[in-house]
Amino acid sequence: MAILEDDGEMRRLLAEVLRAQGYLVDVFPDGASWLNASIGNPDGSQTLRSWQVIISDIRMPGLSGLTVLRMAKVGSPSFPSVILITAFGDEETYAEARRLGAAAVLDKPFDLDDLVAKVREVAPL
Repeated sequence: MAILEDDGEMRRLLAEVLRAQGYLVDVFPDGASWLNASIGNPDGSQTLRSWQVIISDIRMPGLSGLTVLRMAKVGSPSFPSVILITAFGDEETYAEARRLGAAAVLDKPFDLDDLVAKVREVAPL
């Protein structure tokens, strides 16, 4: 699973909670870091690294969570489930997330148990 969150404290908290549930977690401070990890190989070739679930903040510097969702959907033959989190949700954002196939959009602050339940739903251990 990949967590993309520009707030360091939130990123650490989410990773800690999900690791305690038994998930393998990679963390990224922004969408660009995730993209580099997704397609960058030392030999210069490009392959999309696959995560079963991507949890992404919507508003981040550089690539937004919605852009990450678009890229994950287009770039992966087995499209990972994407859970978006935001402190700035509005109807337009929710509609775009649904249209792009987000598994869920959670509004900050959200209950961590709700996040864990959604992760378990889309990526059972």
